[in-house]
Amino acid sequence: MKLKPIALALLSLGLPATALAQNNTELQEVEVQAREQGSYSSSAVQVGTFRDTAPIDVPLTVNSVTREVLDAQSATTLFGALRNTAGVTRSQLNGSTYDNIAIRGILVENRGNYRLNGSLPIINLVDVPLENKQQVEVLKGASSLYYGFIPPSGVVNLVTKRAGNKPVFSLSQSVNEHGAAMTHIDWGRKFGENDNQGLRVNLVKGSEDIGVNKYSGERELASIAYDWKITDRLSFRFDVEHYEKSVSEQASIRLLPAVNGSVTLPPVPDNKTNLAGEWQQYDANAQNYLARVDYVLSDSWGVLFEAGYAETTRDRAFSRFQNYDLNTGEGELQIFYSRNQQFDNTNYRGEIYGELATGPITHNLSFGYTTNSRASNTPGVTAPQSIFSQNLYNPRDIAPQNVSFTGAYSAVTIDDQGLYVFDRMQLNEQWQVLAGLRRGDYRTEDLRVAADGTRTVRLYNAQETTPSLAVMYKPRQDVSVYASYVEGLEESGQAPASSANAFQLLDPAKSEQREVGAKLKIGQNSLAQIAYFDIDRASTFEDPNTMVFGLNGKANYSGFEMAWTGELNKQLSIAASALLMDAELQNDGNPATVGKVPENTAEKTASLFAEYRLISVPGLSFNGGLYYTGERAVNDQNQAFIGGYTVASLGVRYATVIGSTPTQFQLVVDNPTDKNYYSTAGNGLIGVGTPRTIKAIVSVDL
Repeated sequence: MKLKPIALALLSLGLPATALAQNNTELQEVEVQAREQGSYSSSAVQVGTFRDTAPIDVPLTVNSVTREVLDAQSATTLFGALRNTAGVTRSQLNGSTYDNIAIRGILVENRGNYRLNGSLPIINLVDVPLENKQQVEVLKGASSLYYGFIPPSGVVNLVTKRAGNKPVFSLSQSVNEHGAAMTHIDWGRKFGENDNQGLRVNLVKGSEDIGVNKYSGERELASIAYDWKITDRLSFRFDVEHYEKSVSEQASIRLLPAVNGSVTLPPVPDNKTNLAGEWQQYDANAQNYLARVDYVLSDSWGVLFEAGYAETTRDRAFSRFQNYDLNTGEGELQIFYSRNQQFDNTNYRGEIYGELATGPITHNLSFGYTTNSRASNTPGVTAPQSIFSQNLYNPRDIAPQNVSFTGAYSAVTIDDQGLYVFDRMQLNEQWQVLAGLRRGDYRTEDLRVAADGTRTVRLYNAQETTPSLAVMYKPRQDVSVYASYVEGLEESGQAPASSANAFQLLDPAKSEQREVGAKLKIGQNSLAQIAYFDIDRASTFEDPNTMVFGLNGKANYSGFEMAWTGELNKQLSIAASALLMDAELQNDGNPATVGKVPENTAEKTASLFAEYRLISVPGLSFNGGLYYTGERAVNDQNQAFIGGYTVASLGVRYATVIGSTPTQFQLVVDNPTDKNYYSTAGNGLIGVGTPRTIKAIVSVDL
């Protein structure tokens, strides 16, 4: 296991971290830790300007997948967690290497929309591990006020486990029917004078197998979360994680050319089919570092400073099956190689926050500055051969290829800076007005160097001011009704590797979001919410003639979203969600797409997961889930649709004490019917869902 980044972090520490956070009435210490009795409902979110705020007080759609849900489902991937929230689908890739995700049909940008502890933009180009996370949150829609230039799909925030008052030392071993085996150690303690320091360590290592032919690999994680309350006023928090994954990447299927305005899809292959060679590895590793300092200035005011760095490198041999005959299955497998591809994000944030009163109005204010710098470098590579004969119905072995560097490369740098102010105004016990403003400065440089040394540089610079406004009415403390308007700026996307302008960043564009909703807290641990949203944003399109990927006018997404999470009683817990949406492309200048549904956009999705604990057998529980995704267009011209599908999950848990050791036995079955279905579309590709997987887990608390 590569523990060097962790070792260096430990040597440099001398300190850990506990955060002082904002509250509507006073500054107080906030601690995120595992609950002795887990809930399916979260008591607070840790994302954006709503850090440490109860979900009922957030005037936007926010979903939280708690540790209890993750444990019940034995979820270890982002999609495994986010399938419990409405509108989440796979995009382009089928998840054999990492989860490329869309929310409400809008791609979640892999370098800006995923955040660690509400702050650091991590790079989602290798499976982000969940074993060291306390909960996974999704703040849906535009979030530019706090996070800058990102798409209005939503921010996925990963909250790390931290040391709590109760010591933790658990050992888990999992295996699945395909031969994968994973070991996980979770250790946490408080220590120091009056327990003013805390340390949480998670270690994971094992082999990977998802049941697909010619698939093998391994995965590992090492992480530390450290807290130090230095004085009553000063606290420090530090997180570091290193993870890597090396697996065979399953081939995608490229769409055939349209005939008379229609694309004919091949029959869904067996879910174990892999047209790529086992040697076609996806090797990636990531390091994330995040530090935060809080200082209390007075009873009402405080400051914070955050600094973070994320780095990911990868080698890849991505393949797509194309130009095939539907009758015989004969076609071509084209392989795209990348070696030593590097990505990094550097992020800083300074903020002063607090409370003041102006007459009868109480203001909870935040003034902040954030700067984010992203860089990527893709060296040019070549291989003796990149196109091979292959058969969809009877796959053949593909001979390994040697890859060499050409001397060409592309380098992209992005600087995103912003000043923001946010004010939560309490008018009286029932009414609140929330208003914010961000002034952003965005710059990109896209450098291409050919093998002969020819350089091409593309520059872009934009300065924009974006507002956000919300009104909230709370007739009772357990009910909130709200209306909000948010403007955002997004990078619009990056051309995929298969496009004529591969990896080119598109110009930034503005998005607008309107939302009205209501939330109801039921009892102590249950939350129901419903919202109507309306989003306008720029759309993208790959011209089938020129294969150039670019902007294509506007797209509108509007609909209803519902969710209910928590405990109905002591025996029954539930996590349910649904989305009903209309989505439409609105570029009158492009008759081929105007009025069409954006590609890979499911206008209906739903999920239901429930767990029942038996009274007659303490420690024994049964659970099950159903996850529905409606049909999706394979391209913006709507020339074909992949069908809707429902996938199930089943599970049982039994917690007992053997001797004096608390022990839990668990069995989880995903896709128990071994259904074959197309799970993803986008960028001219379609992918197949994974096979049935039976997984067994044994955990002991030492």
